[in-house]
Amino acid sequence: MTTHTLRVAIIGAGPAGIYAGNILGKAVRDAGGTVGIDLFDTLPAPYGLIRYGVAPDHPRIKGIVTSLHEMLDAGSIRFLGNVGYGSDLSLDDLRAHYHAVIFATGAIRDAVLPIPGTELPGCFGAADFVSWFDGHPDAPREWPLDAREVAVIGNGNVALDVARMLAKHADDLLPTDIPENVYAGLAASAVTDVHIFGRRGPAQVKFTPIELRELGAVPDVDVIVYDEDFPRDEASEQFLAASNNQVKVMSRTLNGWLTKEPSGASRRLHLHFLHSPVEVYGTDRVEGMRFERTAPDPANPGGVTGTGEILDYPLQAVYRAVGYRGSPLTGVPFDEARGVIPNDGGRVLDPAAQPVPGLYATGWIKRGPVGLIGHTKSDALETVTRLVADLDDGLLPEPVEDDGDAILSVLAARGIRFTEWDGWLVLDAHERALGAADPSTVERERVKVVPRNEQVGISRSVELVSS
Repeated sequence: MTTHTLRVAIIGAGPAGIYAGNILGKAVRDAGGTVGIDLFDTLPAPYGLIRYGVAPDHPRIKGIVTSLHEMLDAGSIRFLGNVGYGSDLSLDDLRAHYHAVIFATGAIRDAVLPIPGTELPGCFGAADFVSWFDGHPDAPREWPLDAREVAVIGNGNVALDVARMLAKHADDLLPTDIPENVYAGLAASAVTDVHIFGRRGPAQVKFTPIELRELGAVPDVDVIVYDEDFPRDEASEQFLAASNNQVKVMSRTLNGWLTKEPSGASRRLHLHFLHSPVEVYGTDRVEGMRFERTAPDPANPGGVTGTGEILDYPLQAVYRAVGYRGSPLTGVPFDEARGVIPNDGGRVLDPAAQPVPGLYATGWIKRGPVGLIGHTKSDALETVTRLVADLDDGLLPEPVEDDGDAILSVLAARGIRFTEWDGWLVLDAHERALGAADPSTVERERVKVVPRNEQVGISRSVELVSS
């Protein structure tokens, strides 16, 4: 361990970046060293996916913010928000001020659904819709919710989040941190029926049991499933019998809905299995979607094969929830096929598969959009372990600038209105005060501030500029 201060920049202030900073700080200090860690994010507020990628009616997941807050509030990591990598700061800037850079930028692009018609108006990516209902400052303030019949394509938790938010009545979201513009949009929604389509059978869904059960608890929404979507052949029964307990729990939930009579709710959630997307059709906008019926493949347990039977559903909107992808970063190697930064245990690799000194990756930009928070922690530990080993082996390049505060002068000189941790505490208190002052009869946790310049203004305690 070196005797001088190690300086590390982390790009991305979501769970992956915060965990990496916390683990790194502890590792260096436990070894008798000193470290300065700057946590950059393009957004004015911290927490990344937890603030802008989790449905507002998921307080259990949002509760992770408590532990992330403690890590940043300890003062060993400096948060610098509203700073764009590649626009406000370049890789050369970071190399001049830090021994190492860890990229933790996540995966925020929608994966492609490779069928005709997805370019039609009324066909949306799940990531864009999630950004809207979570109040992302760069998302549109309004969202078209004039469709009565809507399809959500995908059988993962994001698909359930999208479907639940479409079907849920706006008043039932008031106890959450839902922004005012989102509440207004959802309150005016015309939706009556939301259809969730999956290519494989009910035993192969990628939901988690708690997410699935939540569907059945949405007020004034009936969950409808169809007997023809539940294969009863011997191979399917054997596959289910050999599955883990989570799959069996979800199978019981789904089969329970088969025998449950609709209550006459004003909205309905339909779950369809064994439907492979063929095309989205319409003339000037989405008018429906075509599927091929699939069936269990006896030669491939858990897989499906096409049957040739074509099914059409009249729809006015389609949401694609078939996965996320990472985005390339200026000056950093990128694997376009996988949507990740190529790496070996977190060490960024160049096109010749050799480590790039001082560059690291963690989180979804490292491994792809898979795994839960527990995976993010272990992933960060792996990356930090590689970084510390490279430090001990003298493999980290020396920065040109010795002053840890010099980067603040660079930002100020470029007119970047960056935000810091103390500013987030002000914004956090402001949002909670808005919730407490809300005239509705429901106790509101907070009302999220959406416009970027308003967030920055509150965080920097300067006169607000109209959005």
